[in-house]
Amino acid sequence: MNNGRPSLWVQRFLEEIPKSKGPILDLACGAGRHTHLLLAAGHEVWAVDREVESLAALEQLGATCFNIDLEQDNFKWPFAAEQFAGIVVTNYLHRPLMSSILPSLVEQGVLIYETFATGNEKYGRPRNPDFLLQENELLKHFVCTRTDGWYQQCLAFEHAYVNEFTEAIVQRICVRRLRE
Repeated sequence: MNNGRPSLWVQRFLEEIPKSKGPILDLACGAGRHTHLLLAAGHEVWAVDREVESLAALEQLGATCFNIDLEQDNFKWPFAAEQFAGIVVTNYLHRPLMSSILPSLVEQGVLIYETFATGNEKYGRPRNPDFLLQENELLKHFVCTRTDGWYQQCLAFEHAYVNEFTEAIVQRICVRRLRE
């Protein structure tokens, strides 16, 4: 879905991430297309992936890199004590992580999330329903939850066909975390 180019969704909402509120977490960053974009925009970036080779190149660019397998058995969220100005997740879905993401955002912090959704099986991989978001799933996880005096302002949401780099069905959301 990307051919190595940054997501248009991430580019669209990049300016919503507050620069003075801390680093941005690029979760499951892969080769680092968004890490590159975020660094170029002047952000401090923490890049996470299980592929060591990708991380080495990103570290040379100034990213703080973490070699972590986010899907290992008995996984514990390593960033529970951290607070990020933004979290970017694209082309990655591991539902057990979703409950850990929002508490890691500072007040006014922004989550930008985009991945494949039901219907994508017509266009390519992934086809397995376990790796496709269901209708309104990102809204349910990231907007319809209020915890400990926090809520999320939905800046934008889509479940749509896209043909940005290749054809796909995606679901994407941008939310800002706020205090009640």
